Amino acid sequence: MIIERDRAESAWYLPPIVSGLMLTLHKMIKNLLHRKEMLTLNYPEEKFEYSPRFRGNHVLTVKKDGSLRCTACMLCATACPAECITIEASEHQDPSVEKYPIKYEIDMLRCVFCGLCEEACPVDAIRMGPEWQRPGTPTDSFIYGIQELAYRPSLKGGITSDVDDQERHRYGI
Repeated sequence: MIIERDRAESAWYLPPIVSGLMLTLHKMIKNLLHRKEMLTLNYPEEKFEYSPRFRGNHVLTVKKDGSLRCTACMLCATACPAECITIEASEHQDPSVEKYPIKYEIDMLRCVFCGLCEEACPVDAIRMGPEWQRPGTPTDSFIYGIQELAYRPSLKGGITSDVDDQERHRYGI
């Protein structure tokens, strides 16, 4: 059975399209005439200030002596839902330190920036820092190692952790 439709019924989509185009034209003309009232930033010159709670790129914290705080316990890699953290541990020369990471890598293209690695770390070794922009080309490697995570130039020598080592040894942590 073939149902014939009236031409007026098949043109029901035209009024919303025309009203959408009129709204877009109205906003465009308003923005061109009143540039000072636009809600945009001129990005390279003006930067948006994020709150202190913002979770950006990863940072490995260091102790006061400059060594990594990470104990290679693998909890961050276990908690990561994207499985983007790779850690290889080795024995430390100092007998008071059980092990340390000789390789700590995060694949930033797989990371979902959930912060579970930060929450899982018992020694405050990994944090989500305030940086968020990391430009690169297709030939760049987005797998960041220890040097990129802990000692990159923008960190100015590394971020020291708030956890005091003396306090941790006193309580057996």
